[in-house]
Amino acid sequence: MFEHRIVAPASAIDELGHVNNAVWVQWIQEVALAHWYSVADPQHQDNYIWVVVRHEIDYLRAAFEGDLLTGRTWVGDAPRGARFDRHMEFVGEDGKVRVRATTQWAIIDKATGRPMRVPTEVIAPFMGD
Repeated sequence: MFEHRIVAPASAIDELGHVNNAVWVQWIQEVALAHWYSVADPQHQDNYIWVVVRHEIDYLRAAFEGDLLTGRTWVGDAPRGARFDRHMEFVGEDGKVRVRATTQWAIIDKATGRPMRVPTEVIAPFMGD
């Protein structure tokens, strides 16, 4: 499991006074990319890019300006072709989950711009996180 901390800035707050739903989506990508860049081989980072093909998000509790949140992410089952599931949750300092998500990502070969089967050596460092 990979963890990444975020403090909710004023710019993330909507007219209801809490973190806007669209910001959570941005944070999901931020945490996922931080995980990729912290673990992936530099050659893989040069050769491949990931794109989201599906988000499933449960908004469980509100977060507010100044809240310290820990984004936790891990890879689910082995990839299916070009795709794999990434699990995500954002937890407040009180230990309660604010948002839980499963996102499906596809790998793109930068040289061709096309999806490709996820190479075993690319996903291996993320399995069993």
